[in-house]
Amino acid sequence: MSGTPARTDADAAQSDVVCLGESMVTFLPSQPGRLADVPSFGRGIGGAESNVACALAKAGHRAAWVSRVGADGFGDHLVDTISAYGVDTSAVRRDPARPTGIYFRTATDRAADVHEVAYYRAGSAASAMSPANVPHEALLAGRVLHLSGITAALSADCLALLRELTAPRPARPLVSFDVNHRPGLWRDGDASPEVLLDLARGADLVFVGEDEAQDAWGVTGGAAAIREALPEPSVLVVKRGAEGATVFSSGPGPAHAGGDTAVVTDVPALHVDVVAPVGAGDAFAAGFLSATLRGLPVRDRARHGHLMAAAVLTVPGDLTDPPARERADRLVALDDATWGTLRLGPGWTGDDTEVRTT
Repeated sequence: MSGTPARTDADAAQSDVVCLGESMVTFLPSQPGRLADVPSFGRGIGGAESNVACALAKAGHRAAWVSRVGADGFGDHLVDTISAYGVDTSAVRRDPARPTGIYFRTATDRAADVHEVAYYRAGSAASAMSPANVPHEALLAGRVLHLSGITAALSADCLALLRELTAPRPARPLVSFDVNHRPGLWRDGDASPEVLLDLARGADLVFVGEDEAQDAWGVTGGAAAIREALPEPSVLVVKRGAEGATVFSSGPGPAHAGGDTAVVTDVPALHVDVVAPVGAGDAFAAGFLSATLRGLPVRDRARHGHLMAAAVLTVPGDLTDPPARERADRLVALDDATWGTLRLGPGWTGDDTEVRTT
């Protein structure tokens, strides 16, 4: 199946997925309201790439996270928490001169007018990542290397690192890239849309939202128009929100296209009783990558992505335990009509919880 990283005799010693990126300590409000009015906060962690690593480790894969954190208590908390999920953090480096990034957010939906996020990440340890100080042997030690556009926005050095990792090279891992367009992170004068498109073109597997493609690149006309603007990746996953996902891939076919034909797979999303929308995109990527590593068909990869996203959507934070693999496989194997009737709410991932239908 296209986009599945090949196994080798060295697989037993290597990670399934290596994730590179900044993680921050997150302060979650004790009650709804403006940041100015919230009396106290609970501590968590947040970071697109570390979220993917944690979800994959919980799903039974060998995941590693590569980054830099400060030589401070927040850095200790990040490394300890991510390690507790079963993620290999041995390649995380400490920076004695720069702090670990933190941020605060309100309890309301990201899309709500009253939602606030206050970042304290400028000059963070992770923003100093560069081709010169990140252990390349660790980055290239997995079957898949997962990156995101957030890292490119942190600094010129971080962008240089991502350009290097998405450049063609012999025997590189399968490069997975989540566009993660965050306009507020980019420095004045940086051409973030062009940069993100260039990085995506160097990847093998790309995740992008329909809304992101419109905001960043001005691409309208749906998934097909996005594929036309981004034909290079062997697998392109266009996320269409509540509508589902469209996956462009290749499969065996006539020789007029080099032996491959374009395959378009539409996979509807699930009905979910959403508790909080944070982390769903990262969870979808983790589910899709998990199924990719297992060599499952494209439809099943997207369905596993939807299920992993539903697990996070039904809890307050960015991370949660995914459904057991056997349970997820049973749901993924449902016929199209039954899949379309599933309705998932809080607690649905429990082995003894009955899944509702609409």
